[in-house]
Amino acid sequence: MGSYRFILSGGGTGGHIYPAIAIANELKVRYPDAEFLFVGAKDRMEMEKVPQAGYNIEGLWISGLQRKLTLKNLMFPFKVISSLMKAANIVRKFKPHAVVGTGGFASGPLLKVASGKGIPCVLQEQNSYAGITNKLLAGKVAKICVAYDGMEKFFPQDKLVKTGNPVRGDLVSLRSDKGDALSFFGLQPSKTTLLVLGGSLGARRVNKLIEQSLPFFKAQGIQIVWQSGKLYYEEYKKYESGDVKVVAFLNRMDLAYMAADIIISRAGAGSVSELCIVGKPVIFIPSPNVAEDHQTKNAMALVEKDAAVMIKEVDLDDKFETVFSDLLSTKSASEKLGANIKKLAMPNATREIVNEIEKLLVQQ
Repeated sequence: MGSYRFILSGGGTGGHIYPAIAIANELKVRYPDAEFLFVGAKDRMEMEKVPQAGYNIEGLWISGLQRKLTLKNLMFPFKVISSLMKAANIVRKFKPHAVVGTGGFASGPLLKVASGKGIPCVLQEQNSYAGITNKLLAGKVAKICVAYDGMEKFFPQDKLVKTGNPVRGDLVSLRSDKGDALSFFGLQPSKTTLLVLGGSLGARRVNKLIEQSLPFFKAQGIQIVWQSGKLYYEEYKKYESGDVKVVAFLNRMDLAYMAADIIISRAGAGSVSELCIVGKPVIFIPSPNVAEDHQTKNAMALVEKDAAVMIKEVDLDDKFETVFSDLLSTKSASEKLGANIKKLAMPNATREIVNEIEKLLVQQ
């Protein structure tokens, strides 16, 4: 059937936006004539990223509550009312057959309205600690697709399906030759390669760690692919050398992963899911500046399975060099981490999520 209409809502961060786009792309493969509409928050990054992916988007006037009394907090009730009214108008006009929410403030009003009208709704929760919007919507939706075990503490057990998180298609099967990957970055096959990932914007504390550790890495014979992020590239590009490749953004993540022997990364849900597929030893440095400290919880879910190492930001000065040296010198330990994290990979997540959506379409 080619006349299906789908609304997808999720945003605020790439961790909510890119899964929604991946789900839309898979639905489009199955239903080439289907119509798609995204709904996001007016002033957030989805208003740029979704059109770049080829989809239309409507913006709601919505944001989260601040932790202290601010003008934005005083405006919150008015934003909710405005967003519910606009969401109702969007749903009435577009008449979707199914609605998918991937988290973020905008998905709250949209899925509340759609579920209230009896439209099948699916949530996709990326993290091991559920976001507040998805927790509030859990009782109203038909299915909840998750990436971690133990999510029944947040959601009704009978609605849960463990699918994993959508990842980029070029990572599902890394076919590049390591030699080609090293050549792409101008690196030497004889040296151990460290890949540093702080996200597209960058992570200040991770960048500071790499900067202060450069003499340590040099003494260890380590070469580095360092994604500083676009906010910090101008500050750190001065360290570019034969053994240190500083980039604002990695356009060829497949080659970066293939070149790497060890990876340092934040622990956002998307990054964790990708790293499980890559199957390399990882040191997670979770951001402490996220809701409910969910990056630490994401990382711990792997640490508890002996599939990764985690160092909290507050412990970096005391522990980093010891932990890194141990990982470097004990080949069996690093191989075990790589093998164990690979076991947790769920490369078919996007297809599994869309399978759940199709089941709901059949029931209509």
